[in-house]
Amino acid sequence: LLNYMRIPTKKLLTRFQGVHVNQDVNRKNIMNACISVVCYKSKTLSNGENPLMLQVSKGGKRKYQSLGISILPRYWDFIRNKPKPNCPNREYIQKIILDKQRELQQRMLEFNTEQKEYTTTTLLNNENTKFELKTVSEFYHELIEKYMHEGKCGNRLIYKSSFNSLNAFSKGKVDIPFSNIDISWLTKYEKWLRSQNNKETTISLMFRTLRSAYNKAIKAKCTRVSDYPFNEYKITKFNTTTSKRAIAKTDILKFKTEIQPVGKQQYIELSKDIFIFSYLCGGINFTDIANLTHENIQSGRLHYIRQKTGKQIKIGIPQEAMQIIEKYSKMSKGYLFPILDSKVHKTAQQKQNRIHKLLGKVNKNLKLLAAQLGVKANVTTYVARHSFASVLKKSGVNIALISEALGHSDLATTQIYLDSFDNEQVDDAMKNLL
Repeated sequence: LLNYMRIPTKKLLTRFQGVHVNQDVNRKNIMNACISVVCYKSKTLSNGENPLMLQVSKGGKRKYQSLGISILPRYWDFIRNKPKPNCPNREYIQKIILDKQRELQQRMLEFNTEQKEYTTTTLLNNENTKFELKTVSEFYHELIEKYMHEGKCGNRLIYKSSFNSLNAFSKGKVDIPFSNIDISWLTKYEKWLRSQNNKETTISLMFRTLRSAYNKAIKAKCTRVSDYPFNEYKITKFNTTTSKRAIAKTDILKFKTEIQPVGKQQYIELSKDIFIFSYLCGGINFTDIANLTHENIQSGRLHYIRQKTGKQIKIGIPQEAMQIIEKYSKMSKGYLFPILDSKVHKTAQQKQNRIHKLLGKVNKNLKLLAAQLGVKANVTTYVARHSFASVLKKSGVNIALISEALGHSDLATTQIYLDSFDNEQVDDAMKNLL
């Protein structure tokens, strides 16, 4: 690049990545930028490392851009601006630096060939696509913080779990660029997840979340689509088929009988009533039950927005379900059921923590109740959701109303089918539940 400019005038000494290069400069021509890589000591990451930054100077202006990698300061030569010979990842770091150097050299050559003036900003970013490369750790933390501020506790929890998994796998070295996640890296991650005795559904969830984060990073221009590994590494290979969750109507009816106290467990009666209420009211899940208030009852029907999908649900409330609501009307505090307290659980995070805690207790109680009632199944609140659809299907209800999506990990498609029918059709179908 520098020899390309054949100007027999004064020579300047310019540093490229710690390497000194003699450059001919003509004042009539476009002045080239001065580029170096520095260890950014003013910012220390949680693992004690400092990020490596591109430092670009031109026309008295200076701009920094993260290389997406970091290093412990004891492994960096601050005089020569390059990794020391004893740096564990020396070759990898040098490759990143060299690749970026070539990219900028090519861009400067294009500007000079076309006789175009450029700034530090236009040099570091393509004219049409501006990138702000971020590490996996940086992007994940931004996602988690974003979902926390938006009150999307479910999404926050999923990405936090994914990050914790990646952090454990890499032994705390998540400050890597997304481009580092290639086929080989994903294969090692899969083997590690299996070595931790994770179920296939858990492995699938971890990979789907990582893929989602990668896609979001590409959309946010924090990494490049050319490095995307999931076109070749297919995560559909994971077997996510779950065992049948629905139970027969005869088993459902057992939960309506009087029960004997089970040990010293709390919420036994509430657990049973929530299970029956979910079954009778369209398979409404525990989170949506917890958030129900009297405002959700309109003209004898249950109107609510399903938190998972944002879909509006309108369904009739059978007499037995209404009796359950009335049973808890005096002890509930701002809600239909005594799960949340409007004076205590005010933020989305507080609500999510309370729901998660109580859901564990309710599911534990349902297992105890199932054993007492002779129901041979792993009964949870989600079983009520599956059973609702399964019983209607076996009763001869239109297959379009209760779709085959029942076997999937969520019932969004089934709920869409339910919403497409008139209230009378849904009400007639629900007469088959008891």
